[in-house]
Amino acid sequence: MLGTIVTASAAAVVAGPAAGLLGYRQFKRAAHTRRLRIASPEGIDESGFVRIGGIDQYVSVRGEDRRNPVILEIHGGPGASNLVFAPRTRAWEKHFTLVRWDLPGAGKTFGRGGPTGQGEMSLARLERDAVELTEHVRARLGVDKVLLVANSFGSVIGLRLARSHPELYSAYVGTDQNIAAGGRDRAAAHHALCERLRAAGKHKELATVTAMTADATVWSAQQWSQYAKLVVTTDPLTYDTMKTVVIRSLWFSPLHTLRELSTYLKGMTFAEQLGPQAVAIDEHAEGTAFRLPVFIFQGDQDVVTPPEPARQFLDDITAPVKDFALIRDAGHFASFRHPDQFLDLMLTKVRPVLTRNPVSS
Repeated sequence: MLGTIVTASAAAVVAGPAAGLLGYRQFKRAAHTRRLRIASPEGIDESGFVRIGGIDQYVSVRGEDRRNPVILEIHGGPGASNLVFAPRTRAWEKHFTLVRWDLPGAGKTFGRGGPTGQGEMSLARLERDAVELTEHVRARLGVDKVLLVANSFGSVIGLRLARSHPELYSAYVGTDQNIAAGGRDRAAAHHALCERLRAAGKHKELATVTAMTADATVWSAQQWSQYAKLVVTTDPLTYDTMKTVVIRSLWFSPLHTLRELSTYLKGMTFAEQLGPQAVAIDEHAEGTAFRLPVFIFQGDQDVVTPPEPARQFLDDITAPVKDFALIRDAGHFASFRHPDQFLDLMLTKVRPVLTRNPVSS
């Protein structure tokens, strides 16, 4: 959803950094590399390409104790690999084994095959690939079920997996949770964006958004991307998170070369074609009965995926266990702006449910 603004913010830095900035990048990457080192005898640190969906897809598996519950992440964007956040989420790996996957069109998977080697770019294909990867993870790590954690655009796929495959997943955790309603119920968010543009005196942008109307099902991929960019850049907290959390994580990632950072940004632009497909989904029509625990942890000030539709959706569903919590002082990317708060929620709300219903059951 945010590929355009990430690309616009980071492209200049990646394309032509000064020598001093390169030196500081090297210093920070070295520090992050030391932070990421796993030395515990029960730990695991594996990464590489797995043949999924007919193409090579990048998978990272990290954790300090293989006996911990296994998390499979479904990242957002589309095309925004979570691998860059590894230093920020290092503490999660003390309590969970974290499987991070670069979906088709994202990160190292996009870099491996390029735009012509990604295969079919559809939500249905990504769901199939996720199931195939889940089976691979279960076999590799010797577990019956994994904990499914999805953020932002990935939460659209995450809800589908949670509905359809309770036999594979011990629970579902959505953060920056999208609640698609077939393009409906966007009037409040559309109006809020118009008001921010009006207050900022951005009359050209206001005219563009007004002409688009609130019905996202009729938007082109370009309009969808343009709308997302305006939502981010007109909200101070979201824009600050983009600069201080997302862009810094990209630039100082010890797991990516400069060439890979450029490829990362190109992948996000390539994957934007998935955006309009997600808008057309109606989550209520897809089903409100879940046969596994469902948790939603949302930024309290998120203007991209506001908390109230997510809270209402959780109220409307049935599940063995369900819970909702706000991450304080957070907009979008809430779990990465405040990884400590997110981990606390995982340990106090999710982990006890897994203990009562073990991952291996």
